[in-house]
Amino acid sequence: MTQIFPTLLRRYDATFAARPLLTMMVTNTLLGAIADTTAQTVTSIRERSLRQPLPPSPSSAAISTAIHTLDNAISEKPLIPQSTQLPPPFDWGRLARFMSWGCIVAPFQFKWFQFLSGRYPISAGKGGGGMGALVKRVGLDQLAFAPVGLAGFFGWMTVSEGGGWGDIKRKFKEVYFDALRSNYMLWPAVQMINFRLIPLKFQLPFASSWGILWGTYLSLTNSAAEV
Repeated sequence: MTQIFPTLLRRYDATFAARPLLTMMVTNTLLGAIADTTAQTVTSIRERSLRQPLPPSPSSAAISTAIHTLDNAISEKPLIPQSTQLPPPFDWGRLARFMSWGCIVAPFQFKWFQFLSGRYPISAGKGGGGMGALVKRVGLDQLAFAPVGLAGFFGWMTVSEGGGWGDIKRKFKEVYFDALRSNYMLWPAVQMINFRLIPLKFQLPFASSWGILWGTYLSLTNSAAEV
């Protein structure tokens, strides 16, 4: 068991070296699947906890409290709206849409990160040049790519759900700017830590872990705008 992760890591490195774009697309697709599955599971847990006829167990109560806290901290509109219906069945169509976005955006992300890496290389030393390049890279990423990426996400999800231009405008009005504000609360700090403090071989797992959490949030946000 202790050899599984190093073996997978070596295979990933080899695959990425041979086919970086394909590797990025597959990775993003899988992360999208994990994120939306997590989001749908969180929704189901909350809905069931709200309808539990018996006093909830300590673990269920803790989960419910944590989800309520998440709702209240992020947005005035609940990410997991309360309803009088039973928890919905797993939405495979929603999962497919979220995975498709991960696959679609991967080439653009890959080329964008290539551009940032070449334009603002981060030195391994402790000099001010490395920090300056780091700040420029993260700043440009958050000011240029983040707003466009979020716009693309909500636009694609709306169109793939069968919505029209009016639905896109409504979703942007209701959730886009909240999501962008949440992005600025999370990702600049994450990327600063990732690029500056995390060793190179651990940067991908570090970013991917936060990417799953962020993808879960986006899935919940997009779903909340549909009700």
